[in-house]
Amino acid sequence: MSLSHQLNRLIEAGLTDVTGVSPAELAAHVAELPDEPHGVLAVHATLATARQLAPLLRHRDKPGFVVEDLTDLEDFVPLDGLDVPAGPLYVIHDPDRGDDMRNWSPNEALPAILQRGRTPLTVNEGISWLLQEPKVLEPNHCFMTIGSRKPKGGALDARTPAIWISNGTGRDGATHRRAPKVGWCWAGNRHTWLGFASAGQRKPNTGGRISTTVQNHTAYTGK
Repeated sequence: MSLSHQLNRLIEAGLTDVTGVSPAELAAHVAELPDEPHGVLAVHATLATARQLAPLLRHRDKPGFVVEDLTDLEDFVPLDGLDVPAGPLYVIHDPDRGDDMRNWSPNEALPAILQRGRTPLTVNEGISWLLQEPKVLEPNHCFMTIGSRKPKGGALDARTPAIWISNGTGRDGATHRRAPKVGWCWAGNRHTWLGFASAGQRKPNTGGRISTTVQNHTAYTGK
């Protein structure tokens, strides 16, 4: 799918409504990006936060939402060393759901992702991917976005963001049954239905620097 087609999908989903940026301005940014196979258009948090993007998600016509107790979602930022391009829109290449790591903990998955020469997706990147390919999110086949973590006292908060499908119980409420859900998991816990989303690389505009892998990554502490 071309980047221009992907931009149209974002606009149809409501990106211009939540950002106030015109389609023409967004198209100008996209025109500077490398349009290559297996690339997915990612929305930078400076253009729209994960909280703004979550309601644009759809699963069985249900809009996405952020769980009630993730009130500090905006504090979850890319891990140190994760070279996220500065532009409002950029490209992630070859995203993968990480199904082979289901029932791993985030603490276990991160080193394996890096050893494969890949980079963990941030929560914004995970949502961006689902806005293009909503069928990636399936019951019992969902994913964490461990590229986003909250700094805490020189270490890291013990939670990691994740995206899955709500069963409509508890605080989610019945109205959210089968809706895409941006929630969190403990960094030391394992979940049989959650993989770990990653990409091969990130690319900024054609005049910028290309990020290929994660360098000097901040380690998980579980604190």
